[in-house]
Order: sequence, then structure tokens, then C-alpha cells
Amino acid sequence: MKTTKYLAAVLTVAALAAFRPAEAQIIPDTYINVDWQLNVPVGSSFADKTTGWGMNFEGGYFVTPEFSVGPFISYHTNFENIPRQTLQLKPGTAMTTNQKHSLFQLPFGVTTRYTFMKDRVFEPYVGVKLGANYAEMASYYSIFKHYDDTWGFYVQPEIGVSIFPWTSQRYGFHVALYYGYSTNSGSLLVYSMDNINSFGLRVGVSF
Repeated sequence: MKTTKYLAAVLTVAALAAFRPAEAQIIPDTYINVDWQLNVPVGSSFADKTTGWGMNFEGGYFVTPEFSVGPFISYHTNFENIPRQTLQLKPGTAMTTNQKHSLFQLPFGVTTRYTFMKDRVFEPYVGVKLGANYAEMASYYSIFKHYDDTWGFYVQPEIGVSIFPWTSQRYGFHVALYYGYSTNSGSLLVYSMDNINSFGLRVGVSF
């Protein structure tokens, strides 16, 4: 359900942009992306299931015809169902329950990209995002929630392409593949996390 809502949000932005007056760009020498994203955890022992419960928002200013810099923020949640088991929390203390683990991430910071074949229908690029990452490890069991908040450094290389089918206006679509790494570490109940690795796909609109 949440994945459908995120896709609907992207499509709504696309529809609103399609009906604005034709012009080269909203702001000259800039771009804006709004994306739905699919995230695949790599080597994770906590909430390691692939989900599409996330979005990405970014913009940039072209300081040269090919190179741009700007802000970004994105969010994503991965889940994992843990079957009923007994956890030895500490000597003499145990808990038997089933759980649902979630790992929420909120990276934000600066994004840079180098665009090839500028002002074409297809504009491929390579880019890097740098910044901070807020992450929440959470375990839901019975009516309770146990969680741990963590902060870390975030880096994300990506490759992608912006597609502008209409020559009369700077409006089109965006597709990207990314790999994300953060230094977040934390512990929860008997579980621990040391760094977060993932890769994924983004699909959205570009202005």
C-alpha cells in the first residue's frame, strides 16, 4: 500500500508539471528530481528485505554546463519478519515473542553530478551524494516498540539518465541506479548493526 502511495505522489507531481506553461526551466541552469525508490540491503543482519517504501528529492545548480551541485534528502524503510523465538536478553532474563524489524533511513546533504550530452533528449550522468544519515532500528512485538536511534556519515555514488521527450519544455523523466553506504552502528535487544550498505533503483520526474 505504501509503495502505491509513493508512486501516486510521483505521478501527481508529474501531472502538475505537465500542465504548467511551457518554458525552458523553472529556474535557469537548474534541475529538480522527485523519485520513488526501490532499496535492496546488502549484507545486513537487521531488516534485510527489499522494499519500495521510499522517495528521493534533490535539486542542483549547473556551475558549468556539465557540472552541478545542490541539496538532497531521501527516506526509506526496510522490514523483516522474525518468527517466534526466545531471546536471552541478559543473565536470568529471557523473552519469547515474534517480531517485526524495521530500519528507517533519512540521508541528506549535498549532491553533485556530471552530465553528458547536455540539452539532449537523453542526458546520462554520474554523480555522488555526501552527507549525514539518520537511522532508526526498531523492533515491534506485541503492543511494544523497542528502538535505537543512530547517526552516521553517508556517501552514495550513482549513475542515471534524465529523459526530456518534449523539446518545448524542460520536463521529463529520471531513472537512476545507486549504491549507498553509511557508518551508522547500533544495537537493539540481542541484535546489532555495523554500517549500512544497500543498492537500488530510482524512477521519477525531472524538471
